[in-house]
Amino acid sequence: MSNSTMPVIFSGHGSPMLALEDTDVTHGLKTLGTKIMEKFGKPKAILAVSAHWYTRGTFVQSMENPKQVYDMYGFPQALYDFKYPVKGDTALADRVLSLLGDRVSVNNDWGIDHGTWTVLCHVFPEADIPVVQLSVDGTLTKDEIYEIGKSLTPLRDEGYLIFASGNVVHNLRRVEWENPNGSPKCTAFNDAITEYVLERNDKAVMEYEAVPNAAYAVPTPEHYLPLIYMLGAAEGEKATVFNNHCELGAIAMTGYAFGLSGLSA
Repeated sequence: MSNSTMPVIFSGHGSPMLALEDTDVTHGLKTLGTKIMEKFGKPKAILAVSAHWYTRGTFVQSMENPKQVYDMYGFPQALYDFKYPVKGDTALADRVLSLLGDRVSVNNDWGIDHGTWTVLCHVFPEADIPVVQLSVDGTLTKDEIYEIGKSLTPLRDEGYLIFASGNVVHNLRRVEWENPNGSPKCTAFNDAITEYVLERNDKAVMEYEAVPNAAYAVPTPEHYLPLIYMLGAAEGEKATVFNNHCELGAIAMTGYAFGLSGLSA
C-alpha cells in the first residue's frame, strides 16, 4: 500500500449533539482529518456507510445535491439549524454500481444523515468533499457484507475515502445519562472487539454474538454492521485505534483507522 491508497475509517458517533460539542472525541476526529490530509491529500469524494440508512437491499445514492437528513427528535434547535452542505458525486455512485453490479441499485429517497454529518463536520469541517452514502443492508449475511467491503477496495486507489459510522456498543435502552464513561459490560465488550480488530481476527469480530456481553452491547445490528463493511474494504491491514472511549454507560465511541497511523486512542 502506498500513500496514494486512501485509508478506511470506522468511527463511533453517539449522540447527534456530537456535531456541536468540543470534547476529546471531537478533537480526535479533527486529528483524524488532519492526518488524512497530511498523508494522503484531500479525498476525491467519500463513500459513507451510516448505521442510520438501514435497508432491505443494498442502495447507493446518486445525487448532485443530497439533502441533509435530521433523523433525530427532541434535541435543541441549534442542532436542526446546523448545516453541513456537502455535494454528492455521481461519478463515485457510478463506480460503486460498476464494482457491485447487481448487488446494488440507486435509491435517492434518503440523504446525508446524522450518522455521517455529525462525524464528518469535525473530520472535514469545510464540507468541501463530496459524500455518497451506501446503505447498510439488513438482509445480508455478515460474510456477504464483508464481501461487499472487499469489492469496494479499488476505490481507495482512485482517491476515494471509504468511511463508516456506527458503534461497537449501542444500547439506547441501557443509557446512563449521568455516566460519562461506560458500564462494565460496555467496556468489556468494547475492549474485546478492539483486541480482535487489532489482531485482525475478522472472524471473531463478525461472530460478535459469541463475545461475552453481546446481547447488551449489540441489541440490534445496524450500528455494528458498518464495521464489517470496513473490515472487508481493508482486509489484512493493521488498524490504529482512535477515540477509544465509552460514554453514557452503553455507547462506545471507539474508532478504527486502517492504513493510517499516528492517531491516539
